[in-house]
Amino acid sequence: MNADDRVPQGKYVVPALAQGLAVLALFSRQRASITAPEIAQELGLPRSTVFRLLHTLQLMGFVQKQGDERHFKLGPAVLSHGFEYLASLDIVEAAQPILQRLRDETGLSAHMAVRDGREIVYVARYPARTTISSTVNIGTRFPVHATVMGRMMICNLTDEQLQDLFPSDPLPRFSDQTPTTLAELKKILVEDERRGYAVSQSFFERGVSSVAAPVRDGAGRIVAAINITAVDAYVDLEAMHGALKDTILAASAQITRWIRREETRGEPAVGAEPPSTQKRRKSSEPVHV
Repeated sequence: MNADDRVPQGKYVVPALAQGLAVLALFSRQRASITAPEIAQELGLPRSTVFRLLHTLQLMGFVQKQGDERHFKLGPAVLSHGFEYLASLDIVEAAQPILQRLRDETGLSAHMAVRDGREIVYVARYPARTTISSTVNIGTRFPVHATVMGRMMICNLTDEQLQDLFPSDPLPRFSDQTPTTLAELKKILVEDERRGYAVSQSFFERGVSSVAAPVRDGAGRIVAAINITAVDAYVDLEAMHGALKDTILAASAQITRWIRREETRGEPAVGAEPPSTQKRRKSSEPVHV
C-alpha cells in the first residue's frame, strides 16, 4: 500500500483530518509503536507536518510518547472511543448475555466478530473460567479465509463477490489447513454453507479448537459470527459436531431473533434478556466481554 492509498485524495477531502487518521491507521497489534521519521516516510509527508499531527494527537490523548521520547504508541482516547463505539452497537449489546451464558454452559471461551473486508474484528469476548483460555482481545483482527468465524461470514457470498474479495492467489497460509487459492476456499465454503456451522481443530492456530456459527439480520444477510474456543485442550470431534454445535447454533439463532425483533419492533425472543434491562456502561469502565 502506497502513501496515496493511506491518505485519500479528493475535492471534498479534508487533508489534515485524512492525514491524522492515516497516522492512527499505521498502528496495529503487530506494530505497537512507531517513530515520526517512519510515519513521514510511509505516508509521504513532510516531517514538519508529521510533527504537528503527532503534537495534536498527543494533546487529544490519541497517541503518547514512550520512554525513549522517539517512539509513539496509541493513547487511552483510542481505547475509550473504541469501547464507546462497541457499547453503541445493538448487536453487541444483545449478544453479551447470550455469549456469557454460552461460555458458562460449555466451559469454553465465547466470542463475537464482524467482518471488515478481508479481516474479522473481535467485538465481544467472554474468556473461559480456566487458567488456559482464549487470549484474543477486543479489536483483534484475523484473516477471513483462515478462520472459521471468517468463513461463516463469507460462506453465502456469490462467486463474483468472492472474486472481488480475493482478486488473486495465493492466499496467505497460516497453517497446513489454510486454503491458499480461491478455488480451495470455495470448496470449504460450500460445505460450511450446507452445514450451517464450521468446526476447526488447529485450522488457524495449533492447539486451538473452535466451533462457529453465523448471525443474520432480518433480510437473512450474515452480519456477524460467534464461536466457542478451547485452547490447548483436546475436544472430541463428535462433541464438536454434536452437543457443542447444537449449543452454538441455538445461541446464534437467539441473537438473530433479537436483531430481527429490533428491525421489526416485534416481540422479544423467548428466554433472552432484553438489552434495555442491562446496566449501561460508563465510558470510564472497561467493557466486560
